[in-house]
Amino acid sequence: MPLLNRYRCLQPQCFLTLKPKRLLVPLCLLLAQLGHAQDLSYHDAEQLVLTQSYATQASQALQQAANLDAEAVKNLALPRVSLNARAYAFKSETTVPLDGVKNNLRNSISQGVSNQLSGLQDPLNLSKEDIDAINNGTSQAINSGVNLIPDTADVTVKDHTFIPTVSVMMPLYTGGLIRSTQKIAQLQADRSNLSEQQQQNIQRFEVIQDYFNVQLQQQLLNVAKMNYNTMQKHVDNAYKLEKQGFISQGQRMQFEVARNSAQRALQSVQAEKTNSLFVLHNLLHNQQDIILATPLFINPQMTQTLASLMQSYPQQSALLQKMQLDTAIAEQNVKLQNAARKPSLFAFGEYGLDDHHNWIVGIAARYSLFSGIDYKKKAQAAEYTRQAAALTTERSKQEIENLLFKAFANMDKCQKTHLLLQQNRRAAEENLRIQTLSFKEGMGTPTQMIDAENALNAIRAEEAVNAYQYILSLATLLQSHGTLEQFKTYTNLPNTAYIR
Repeated sequence: MPLLNRYRCLQPQCFLTLKPKRLLVPLCLLLAQLGHAQDLSYHDAEQLVLTQSYATQASQALQQAANLDAEAVKNLALPRVSLNARAYAFKSETTVPLDGVKNNLRNSISQGVSNQLSGLQDPLNLSKEDIDAINNGTSQAINSGVNLIPDTADVTVKDHTFIPTVSVMMPLYTGGLIRSTQKIAQLQADRSNLSEQQQQNIQRFEVIQDYFNVQLQQQLLNVAKMNYNTMQKHVDNAYKLEKQGFISQGQRMQFEVARNSAQRALQSVQAEKTNSLFVLHNLLHNQQDIILATPLFINPQMTQTLASLMQSYPQQSALLQKMQLDTAIAEQNVKLQNAARKPSLFAFGEYGLDDHHNWIVGIAARYSLFSGIDYKKKAQAAEYTRQAAALTTERSKQEIENLLFKAFANMDKCQKTHLLLQQNRRAAEENLRIQTLSFKEGMGTPTQMIDAENALNAIRAEEAVNAYQYILSLATLLQSHGTLEQFKTYTNLPNTAYIR
């Protein structure tokens, strides 16, 4: 309507500049788009949801995040190279003892003087007593001079510097810590891929449920409309027959009561159809009018045996495979906790980029004696977690097998019910024909004819409900088996019965 209003709002002089043929083509295309609803098969609906739904986009984002996390830890075992820079200033105050310096100075001077006097003894014709006297005097003078030096000295040192370095550290042995970390990250990425597959199957099941629920409500609406129109026709004929005296007022009112009941049923089904259609539109992110092209259906026979399904589901089920990965992650976590109790060995090196070019290389070992964490208990807790994951996987197998068995049995029941309903429908059509003739000939009552109409319409409705139950059972079977993506192939199998 907004586009039509835009065309109505165009000024007349605007049309004068357009040739009639050029104006006619876009108008026809516009009216065609506004006047016809879009045909939508189940396959198209599934593709729309899988590509546009918020849940699918969220699972894809989580998958990409998990894959990037796995890529991020691939090089943990390689050397770690870092560029460091240290800029600092310092001040240091200390007291230096000078006793040793004073003694050395005293001894050195005394020894030098003694040597000089020994060399002058003969030229100066000095006696030993003279030399001893000179040494004693000299020693006293030296002591007096040296004692002028204090016993200690207070020293203050100030400086600042900037040292850039390149350091390398390479793990040599970590007890399996790096290997377990990498393995857990890869398992998490694989698990995320399975989660996306599982999310897609959840989306598929939701499309199946909502898409064919609309088809079910449409069939029930058709039956309700048919029942109401028939009852209205009976009421119209009853008024004519009452005027002609063929039936009584009470018989005519029986038709009216049946018509009113049919009208209430029609209104209820119309409301259900509106609700189901809104849910489907909301799921598809599409508010345009659509015509569902894939009807309700029932396949004539099973394409696989229950035994083959039971045997092959462990290799197909994304849920079971994801739980098995949970067990594998728990096993790696046990190894991770055990690795934390083992020593680690690293090679390291550092090279200064300043003018001095200092360097250092070596090997460092580390073993934690006490850290406040009881790693033995952490390892025991991880082992219990692994056991719980394995037991939960086995329990899930039992639940999946129960779902497979029940869904397979329900499909078989629906197939057999469909055959019986076809027979009952033919019998109900024949009964309605007989009751209609009996009433026209005055041998039957309105109640008998109304009951025959209701019985036939009830069978038609039951056929649609039975087909919908078959479709849900088929979807449950395939989802439990892990092959729900194959559902679309079942809509076109040979000899498939369609409910239209």
